[in-house]
Formats: sequence, C-alpha cells, structure tokens
Amino acid sequence: MRALRGLLVPLTIAALIALSGLALTRIYNGPLLAALVAGAAAGSVLISTVLRRAPAWLVAPSSMVGLAAYSFFAVSTSARAAGLDGELQTLAADAARNAIPRLLTALIPVEAQPDTVLGPIVLAWLAGLAGAEFAGRVRRPALGLVPPALLYVGALVLVGPNAGIELWQPLAFAGVAALGLAAASAGTGPGGLSGLAPPARAALRLRTAAGLGTGLLAVLALIALIAPLAARVVNRAPTDPRRYVAPPSLDVLDQNPLIRISGWAANPDQHLFNVTVDGARPQPTPAPSAPTTTGPASPDPGESEEPAPAESGPASEPAPADDARDTRLRLAVLADWDGVTWHIDADYRSAGRVLPAAFAPAGGAGEVATRTIHERITIAELEGRLLPAVSTPRRVDGVRVAFDQATGTLLRTERLEPGLAYTVTSVNPGIDVNLLPSADVPSGKDVARYLAVGDAVPVDLSQLAEQIAVGESSPYLRALALELFISEHFRYAADAPSGHSYPNLRFFLFGDPRAGGQRGTSEQFATSFATLGRLLGLPTRVVVGFRTPAGGGPVTAADALAWPEVLFAGVGWVPFDPMPDPLTPPRPLEDEFLPKPVPPTTPPVTVEPPPEPTYSATSPAPGPVAAERGGPGAAVVGGGAGGGLVVLVLLFLLTVVVLRAAQRRRRLDRGSAPQRVLGAWAEVLDTLALAGSPPAPHLAASEVAEHAAEVGRAASGRRHGRRPRPAVPPLDDLAAMVNAVGFAGDSVGAPPVGSDAAAAAAKAGAVGYATALRTRRNWWRRLLWTVDPRPLRRRR
Repeated sequence: MRALRGLLVPLTIAALIALSGLALTRIYNGPLLAALVAGAAAGSVLISTVLRRAPAWLVAPSSMVGLAAYSFFAVSTSARAAGLDGELQTLAADAARNAIPRLLTALIPVEAQPDTVLGPIVLAWLAGLAGAEFAGRVRRPALGLVPPALLYVGALVLVGPNAGIELWQPLAFAGVAALGLAAASAGTGPGGLSGLAPPARAALRLRTAAGLGTGLLAVLALIALIAPLAARVVNRAPTDPRRYVAPPSLDVLDQNPLIRISGWAANPDQHLFNVTVDGARPQPTPAPSAPTTTGPASPDPGESEEPAPAESGPASEPAPADDARDTRLRLAVLADWDGVTWHIDADYRSAGRVLPAAFAPAGGAGEVATRTIHERITIAELEGRLLPAVSTPRRVDGVRVAFDQATGTLLRTERLEPGLAYTVTSVNPGIDVNLLPSADVPSGKDVARYLAVGDAVPVDLSQLAEQIAVGESSPYLRALALELFISEHFRYAADAPSGHSYPNLRFFLFGDPRAGGQRGTSEQFATSFATLGRLLGLPTRVVVGFRTPAGGGPVTAADALAWPEVLFAGVGWVPFDPMPDPLTPPRPLEDEFLPKPVPPTTPPVTVEPPPEPTYSATSPAPGPVAAERGGPGAAVVGGGAGGGLVVLVLLFLLTVVVLRAAQRRRRLDRGSAPQRVLGAWAEVLDTLALAGSPPAPHLAASEVAEHAAEVGRAASGRRHGRRPRPAVPPLDDLAAMVNAVGFAGDSVGAPPVGSDAAAAAAKAGAVGYATALRTRRNWWRRLLWTVDPRPLRRRR
C-alpha cells in the first residue's frame, strides 16, 4: 500500500503533463501531438522514479539520453505522419533550428510535423524531470507540481484565442493536482495515524474531513461570487503570441508579379510547369437576364470556365459546364494600389498540409455551390516562391507552404526549383449570379484598401470613368459597362511594354495607336479596369495567374494572364474579363471618351487696337529717323518689362517662403503623432540637402543620424558674425522613433511614438538641428537657405 501511495505523485505529474498536451491539441490537426507529449511525460517521470535512490549526478545525464532518443522517435513518427521525405538527421536538425519560430508562425490548425512537435516534447520532458525530482528526491510534492502547472499555463497562452473553451480540461487538471497532493499528505508524519487509539483516530479523520469539506465549500462560494465580477472586467480575447512574430517576407520577384506578365508574353514558349486537374463540377445555377446590352459577368476563374466574351450579349444563361473549358490557377492577389504600382500586402504564415478556411471578404459572400478540385503540379522554369493553385486551397501535400488567409494564395518557404511536385486540394465556391444585378458594394474601413487610388489622380481618368458609367443604376451594371468598354476599344499586344502607373494607363487609354497607344498585355487591361472601377466606387483587386487546359497539361508563359475582381456585398469577389476578342478588331475611341481640354482659369483679355492717329496740315508726319530712335514709348516699355521681372522674382521668392512655412507646419504640427515624427525626419533630410550633404538613399535611419552628426561636426568650426551659435543636437533618439513608427508600432519607445510627447520631442530635435546648421552659414547663405525651393520638390 505504501509503494502504491509513493507512485501516486509521479503518476499525478505525468497525468498533468499529458493534460497540457491535450490542451495544445485544440490548435493541432489530429491527436498525434497529445500522444507524443504523454509519452514524453511518462518517459521522463519513469527515469527519475527508477533512479530515485541513485546518485543525483546520474539522473540528469540519463534523462538527457532518454530525451535524445525519444526526440528522434518523435521526429521520425511525425515525419511519416506528415508525409515528409528526407534523412532523419536532416529533419531533426531542421526541427531543432526552427522549432520555436515555425510553431509561433504556423496557421491554425497546426500540422503535427517535426518542427512543430519537437518544442512541446522537449518542454514536456523537462517539466516531467523537474517535477519528479522535486517530488521524489527533494520530497516536496507541492513543489513538484509547479513545472506541470507552468507547462499547462504555457499551453493555454500558445492556444490563445484560437480555440473554444473546454471547461472540463482545467477542472480535470485541478482535480488531478488535488488528488496528488492529498495522496502525498496522507503518508506524512512518522507512522501516519497508526500510533493513535481507534477513537482518537476516528475523531481526527472526522475533523479532517469536516475541515476539507468546509474549505471546499468556501472556495466554491468564493468562485461563485467573484466569477461574474471577473467576467465583466475581462472584456477582450486573450492575446495571441503569433502576432508578435514576423511572417515570411516576399522576394522582390514576388512582390509585384504584374511586371512579369510582359516578360512572359515576350517569351511565350517558356515552359513554366505541368499540371493535372481532376475535380467534380457542380450543376450550373441559372443567371438572370441583365437589363442592358453589355456583356455578362465573367465566372470565377477558379470555376474552370473560360469567361464569355463581353460582346456575347445579355447574361440569360451561364456558360455550359463542360470539361473542354480551361481552369485558372492563381499565383498572387494584388489588393494595394498607390497610383504607381499594384503590390502584395499579404500575411503569409507557415502551414501544414491541412489549410484553414480563407477569411470571408468584407461584406460577406453568398456561396451557392462548391466542388473539390485536385491539382498535381510539377515545376519546370517558374521562378520565385509563389505557388500556383486553384482558388480556396484546403490541403497541400508534397511541399512546405506558407498561406495567406485573406487571399487564399500559397508561398513556399524556399525558392522554387525544377522538378518540385506538389498536390493541392481546393474547395471552389460558386457565385450566386441571381444576386448580382441588385447587389451593392460594401463600405467601411475594411474595404478602404480596395478603394484607394493614390494621391494624384489624373482628371481625364476620372472623367473617362464617369462617362463610361453614365446611365448605369447599379454597381454590377457599372462593372459590366466598364468591362465592355475596355474589351471593345483596345487591342491585345504581346510586345507591349510593362507598366501600370497613372502615366502608363493614360498612354494605354488615350495614346495615339500609331505611337503604340491603346494596346497592351493583360497587365494593362486588368489594371485599367481595376483603377477605373475604384474611381467609380467599386472595390477592386487584381489577380495574376495562369490559364490551363481542362484535365491538365504543360503551362507555358503564353498562358500567364491577369484579371480584375470586384467585391459585392452578399456575393463576394466576382471576376471580370476585360480582354478583347482576338477575332474582332477594336473600335476607335469615340470623341466623348477623349480627354477634355482644361478650361483656362482666367478669362481671355481682349486687346483693343489703338485708334488711328490723325494729322493736321501743319503737323509734321513722323519720319524714319524718329522711328529708328524709338522715342519715349520704347523707354517706358523697357522699364516696365524690367520692373515686371523684378516683381515676378520677388513674388516667386515670397511664394517659396510661404509654401515652405506651410510645409513645415503640416509636417510638424498636423496629423497623428507618428505622422509628425516622420515629418520631423523629413525636415532633417531637407536640412542635410540644404547644407550640401544629402544622405545616400540606401542608408538606414541610424546611419543617417551618424551622417548628420558628422555634418554637424564639420560645420562646428565655422563662425560668421558674433552671435552665439547653438550646439548641434544628436539625432539618435529621432532615428529610433522613426524606426519604431515604421517597424515596431505606435506603443513602442519612451515616450511611445504614438504620443504627443514623442511628436514634440521629434519636432524639437529636427528644428534644433536645422537651426544649428543654418546659423553656421554666412548671411547670404542663410538667405538662400530660406528661399531655396528644393524641399518643396520632395516626394511625400
């Protein structure tokens, strides 16, 4: 009986560690992690229990040998379960290097594979070793329960807000811990209760039971009293530690795949990859008749249906669902547009084979049908790290990926290489086209990024968008009119240069066809639709992908294309196809769509001709000598021209002074605190440029601060005039605040860069540095410093 009582505490420790692993399985895919953690708990506690009477120095090395052997077993087991190939030593080394980062960046549900199970197993083994040693060798059972309790708390923190509440798990943990403590205290003292008389023993047991019952009731009453108060105080979800870990970053090649479209079009025979597509197709949903003569909305490119040409007439029925149509694979989704370039702002997180569901778009989506599509893809000459796949992937086999839940796109953790093969299973949603004619577009801060158009929108593009949508009553009809206009008036050209900034789009839309205008690749067609759509109030984005034949086959560079999508409330993202029909020549651009001439800001001045001079018979007529000399009128004209030039110069200098003062107030006194910190940094950069020592563009903020200090030291030996010169202040604190604004968030720094105190300190540093450098100039350089217009030319 005593031997059994002695085993209760080690069993309790092992059970508590196993419950910690069970808590972690709420964010893992499958029960494998719970089994491996339970095995680690049993192994570590067993070694310490068996060696309890051995010398203390022997226990730790023996336990570490057991941990190494069990870790190799766990790596091998999880690798087989995850379908990962490779040598055991390589997998173990990779898991040891990346266990913590990949665990904190992995998407939920986490795949139980070597790098995501090694960390919990090692921590569980160490908790078992420490708990068993405290309870057995040191004879402190309560202290022995501390390591499992800390492991359980760590498991709850790692789960965070990513799983539902499991009330029975903490109750079970508390119950097992209480049982272990009761078992440990039952045998304490010399001989336990055996030395007492039977009546005294019975009385002691009765008092003990009464005390325990009273204490338990008191604890339960306290919980019932405090729990509602605590629930009202706690009004937010637990913090997720994953948001503090940076996800994998994109290469320059993948940041804007749109610029690769023209290169692929120029080399159409380049073999990018092979694909095999197999999937069941849902029954088509009839579409309503569109009350307009514009073309139908294109079906989802992931629906394995080629969008019908815009000039095919009203959408009375969907395209037939036959297997002769192609399937489109998505490579990237570009949602951010600043007037210069479309780029990716995705949050790629490490994922296992099973992928979480993609985020629902703002405004919700009405899915009417789904189908499962299996794609087997083998890479040939495709470069970068982005992986092509049909939209809404749910499972990936054969390659480690990172996944962006907002766009449903995939990224490989390493660069693509020839021969890489993987399989993707996608669950492709359908679109309820019956909702489109009456669907509105969502609004709010979640949709603002899909409506951004940059700071300098050309007036003629806004006029063109309004002219195209004249008379269309709904967002869907405006999108159809825009699709039809672009597809009818412009020509596809594989040799068109890349570019989709506002100047490029203006040349594509309004340029002279004889000079290369009004022709482009799918890059210009898709970005023109998306940009004009945003000017019409339509939330848009651009997708880059590939067209593949039904059933699969080789995919070449000629199959690469881009297409736009529009977000509709209650429907989701709907793709459109503004590409022209290759068999139909484009229509000339009508006059009403051409840029309107800009009206003059001032009315034209009408100059009245001078009256004809009259001469009397006695007045001499002007002779040729007077004409050659000029006379007083010429002097007046010459003097007026010179005076006007001086006035213009003075007006220009005064305008520069006023604009620079307004620019300084806008930078330092307006906007949020982080914006004012960045405005102070812009003042420092202007100061260095005015001092004749602008920093190199590639320098980081801290390096610019060092450069500014060197410029200040070089100017400290100059003295002009007798006035005292202020000291050149260091800019290290300002550089730190700039880095905090750009990379660490508004709550970082002392004071935090999101506070007015930080903005005031930044302003003081920038103004002090500019004043110190300016006072070290002679009087005419200080004057030029004030009227120098170069700071006004700095890009925002």
